[in-house]
Amino acid sequence: MTEPAATPPPGCPAHAGATPLYGPRFQTDPAQLYRELRAAHGPVAPVELAGGVPAWLVIGYRELQQVTGQPQLFGRDSSRWHAWDTLPADWPLKPMMAPVPSMLYTEGEEHVRRSRAVTDALAGIDPYELRKHSEEIADRLIDGFAGRGEADLVAEYAHLMPLLVLCRVFGLDEARAPELVDAVLTMLDGGPGAPASAQRLLELMLEVVRAKAEHPGGDVASRMLAHPAGLDHDEIMRDLRVLLISGHQPSSYWISNALRLMLTDERFSASLAGGRRSISQALNEALWEDTPVQIFAGRWAVRDTQLGGQRIGEGDMLLLGFAGANADPSVRQPDGRPAEGNRAHMSYSYGEHGCPFPAQEAAEVIATTAIEVLLDRLPDLRLAVAEHALVWRPSAWVRGLVALPVSFTPGH
Repeated sequence: MTEPAATPPPGCPAHAGATPLYGPRFQTDPAQLYRELRAAHGPVAPVELAGGVPAWLVIGYRELQQVTGQPQLFGRDSSRWHAWDTLPADWPLKPMMAPVPSMLYTEGEEHVRRSRAVTDALAGIDPYELRKHSEEIADRLIDGFAGRGEADLVAEYAHLMPLLVLCRVFGLDEARAPELVDAVLTMLDGGPGAPASAQRLLELMLEVVRAKAEHPGGDVASRMLAHPAGLDHDEIMRDLRVLLISGHQPSSYWISNALRLMLTDERFSASLAGGRRSISQALNEALWEDTPVQIFAGRWAVRDTQLGGQRIGEGDMLLLGFAGANADPSVRQPDGRPAEGNRAHMSYSYGEHGCPFPAQEAAEVIATTAIEVLLDRLPDLRLAVAEHALVWRPSAWVRGLVALPVSFTPGH
């Protein structure tokens, strides 16, 4: 990315020497970058985003809990950011943090009102129906490539599977899934098409809301419309977009990252064909080692404060470094691995803006079913390229493969 550098506003971390969260080095080996940042700066490090925009990256486990658990010090409303007037109008990362009226950026009582409607609507998802939908969709997708003996498990499976399931439970038209995938990926990659894709997603969500207002059903959108919180159409439209992105992207890359682990790590190879316990282990380890949302934007300092030995100025942006916090030596065993069965990772965030428990449950059902059905149908699945040839997406936010090419014995 070669956008002209923005002038760092007063109170931001020192711009000179800040580590960029973009480019080939960050894309290929962010774990090494986090280790270097921790060694040089401690748990809170000065970084820069595309265009030379400065921020703080929180990579300490305890410090991340502090930031996400103290809304009185670190607010969620991005309008607190003092850099807005210094940014170019077409800054590609703007869609990820622009202050819009969704539950993502609300605080206090308004956030409680919005999040209660969302959580209650998600809690209405029947887990047995969800698993049934997931199995049906997984089988249908596998039918599309099983006879070829080869496939790209990102484009043909992991990207589509969660979205098709979410379309069904949210009340969306499954035929729009390819369009939705393209819009979500373009928005999150932060390229020149990001603003238009963000707007397109809003338009698609508004179509759903209007349709369900006329013909309600047993879906998330209909339950949000009927909720006593009294959300209007614009509120539901924006919150549905949040749910779609936060439900699709983490689940999609969770599936492909766990599959990559199972296909490349000899600890899983012996039980690749049907070991249910190994699937659970791989999914948990993927959240520790290659968590799908590696960085999240973010929090903004309500007033001058200190964190992790750094002086944070009022209005500074703090990026939540989930991947860095998961790699904090303080929560690892002496050999660097997480303890087996340990689920205390930060992949679902923490505090009042953390991922709602019903959403966590739904994501686990979708991801587990996706891998179980795939390995049942294609038991001799194997990586079709060398592991080092796999390419990661050029995104500061998500950690996911561009493609996962595999081969197998053709079947039906």
